[in-house]
Amino acid sequence: MTDPTTTDGDVYVFPRYLAGLGGIGDPSFEPVAHWPHHHMDGHCQLLITSPDHRIKIGWFGDDFDVWRISAAENAVSAARWTASFNDNMPPEIVRGLTTALAGEWDEDSDTFLNSRSYRWTDAVQPLLDASWKRKPLARGKVEIVSPDQLAGASIDVVSADPDAELVTLWAGPPGWGTRAEAHFTARTPEHLIAATAAAFVDPTPIARYKDNLNPRLAKLAQLSPVQASKPAAPTPLDIQRARAAHRAPALGTRSVPRWSTTTLPPALPAGRSGPRR
Repeated sequence: MTDPTTTDGDVYVFPRYLAGLGGIGDPSFEPVAHWPHHHMDGHCQLLITSPDHRIKIGWFGDDFDVWRISAAENAVSAARWTASFNDNMPPEIVRGLTTALAGEWDEDSDTFLNSRSYRWTDAVQPLLDASWKRKPLARGKVEIVSPDQLAGASIDVVSADPDAELVTLWAGPPGWGTRAEAHFTARTPEHLIAATAAAFVDPTPIARYKDNLNPRLAKLAQLSPVQASKPAAPTPLDIQRARAAHRAPALGTRSVPRWSTTTLPPALPAGRSGPRR
């Protein structure tokens, strides 16, 4: 469920893969906030690394591919695999991959380097589970398309190049400002691609400011207003305290005039005494 008290936006976008970048990549960095951050002045503006520097997450804010994520055998060896995300990809989807990496990294672990399966379907199983349709093999590639035809995956099942980009996840119509793409090279572990694919089909909408949405994407997506949070319902103790605070104070008996319906005898005239006995 979305939490309106922490929402940065005025509309929710569904499906989430049409939400666009949103201006910042911060949501993608949240799972690795505790990793070393290196701010740079060059092409790469921010480099986040695992403590042993085997995993690298680069942010290229002014480039077409704004995220470049890789993993290597050690800190100085060439990357075993690389994933890149362009400037239309919602960072909430990239977070699917960074969350998986943060959860798997350990000084003695290599699960983020090696595949657990050799079946290409494992990489896109979340899409198939969400009823995305698989098209027949054509030109060495298998295409999988979402029910709304606005997102999909392309898997190269022929290439033997270990550094070739074999899996592409995409969303939105073709064109600058509308098409989001993620590319994974051949040796990317299938379960890490699947973690990203799962973020594609997550039913949770993404908050955005409507004025910042690409107009074409805004027309294709379902937009719903972000509702202001409601105050919490008062507890029985709150009600009791409120009543006590507004209760009228008890009045003292000495300050209250007493009235009586009994007729009192008339007062005696001044200077006269009462009747003699």
